[in-house]
Amino acid sequence: MSILTKIVLATRLLCVGITATLFWSLPLVASAQNVDVKGLGRFEGWRDNALIGYGLVTGLSGSGDSRRSGVTRQTLQNVYSRLGVTVDQADISSRNVAVVLVMGTLPASANIGDRISVTVSSAGDARSLAGGTLLMTPLMGPDKKTYALAQGPLIVGGYSFESESNLQQRNYPTTARVEMGATVERPVNAELLKNDGTVSFLLSEPNFTTSERIASAVNRKFGTNRAYAVSADEVNIRYTDDPIRLASFISDIENLTVQPDRLPRIVINERTGTVVAGADVMLSSVVISQGDIRVTVTAENFASQPSFISGFANDVSSLVVTNTDLSVEQGTDDVVASFPNTSVADLVQGLAEAGVDTRRMIGILQAMKQAGALHSEIIIQ
Repeated sequence: MSILTKIVLATRLLCVGITATLFWSLPLVASAQNVDVKGLGRFEGWRDNALIGYGLVTGLSGSGDSRRSGVTRQTLQNVYSRLGVTVDQADISSRNVAVVLVMGTLPASANIGDRISVTVSSAGDARSLAGGTLLMTPLMGPDKKTYALAQGPLIVGGYSFESESNLQQRNYPTTARVEMGATVERPVNAELLKNDGTVSFLLSEPNFTTSERIASAVNRKFGTNRAYAVSADEVNIRYTDDPIRLASFISDIENLTVQPDRLPRIVINERTGTVVAGADVMLSSVVISQGDIRVTVTAENFASQPSFISGFANDVSSLVVTNTDLSVEQGTDDVVASFPNTSVADLVQGLAEAGVDTRRMIGILQAMKQAGALHSEIIIQ
C-alpha cells in the first residue's frame, strides 16, 4: 500500500470515526470541561513564606570543612560557648563538622508545634554531608524573626569517596534533607480579607474570559454586584457577612465550577514524540506536500606540489586544491494530503497514521502557521 493510499484511508477513518485501538495509539486530545475555581488560582494573601537559617552539621567522617574555613571554627566555638565550654579557636581542627545554610518553606497557615521539612546545603568546602546531624538552627523570615527551629539527622541522596587521587561520586552529597526536621515556633495566619471588606482571587493563568466567568459564577451564587473582574488575573469579591464566617465563604467560592477559557496551543515534545493539541484548535483548508529530499556536500582537499621546482625556490609553496561533489537524492516516501476545514487533532492523527515522524510533523505545523492556516500557538519542548 502506498503512502498516499494510507493518508487517504486515514482521512476517511477520521470522518466516520476511529476505532478504540487506533484512538489509544494516537496522541491524546484535550477537551474543555468545568473545573473548580480553586484549581484556577489562589486568593491574595494565601502564600508560602521562605525561611532561612545558618547552622552546623556534625558527625561527618572526615568529609567536613577544612581548617582553612575560619567561619566553621568560629561557629563551632560559639556552640561550645553556649554549652558552657571554653575553647580557643586555634585549638579547633576537625573535619567532622561543616557549616551549612538551612532553607525551609512555611505554609500560609501554620500553628506552633507543626513540623516542616528543610533543605541543608554546605556553605564551606566540605566534600560530603553524608552521616551528619544538623544542630539546632533558628529559621528566620524576611522580617528577621525566628519562625521555626530545625534539628535532626540528614538524608543525603548521594555519596563521595576519595582515596589516593581516585574519586567515586554519585549525585551531589553536599546537599541534604531533614524530613519534618523543623518545628514551627511562631503561628502564621494568612490575611485574606482586605480593609475595604473585599477578597481578591488571583488566576494562575491570566485570561479575561476566565476572569469574567468566575465573577459571573460568584454573582449567581451570592447575588448581583458581589464580584467583578479587575483584570485578566484578578477577581474582586465583596464580603458583607460576619468575619467569623469568612472561611465558609471562601470554601463556597472555591467549590464553584466554571469552564476556563483556553488559549489555542499545540505542545510538541520532539524527544518523546508527543503531540498534544486542543480539540477546538481549527485549521483552514490546506494542502500539504512533504517530500524527502536529501542534500549531501562532500569536500576533499588535495595538495599540489610540482616536483621539478621543489627545493629550488624558497618562495614557492604547495597549492591546496578543493574538489567539491554535490548530490541531491529524491526519496520515494513522499506524502501528499488534502484536508478540509478540520481540527489539529484530526490532522495530527492522520499524519501519524501515514507514518510521518515527529520532526516532519513539527515542520508541517510550523509551515501551516506561517501560511495562516493554523490558528494556534506552537510550543516545542
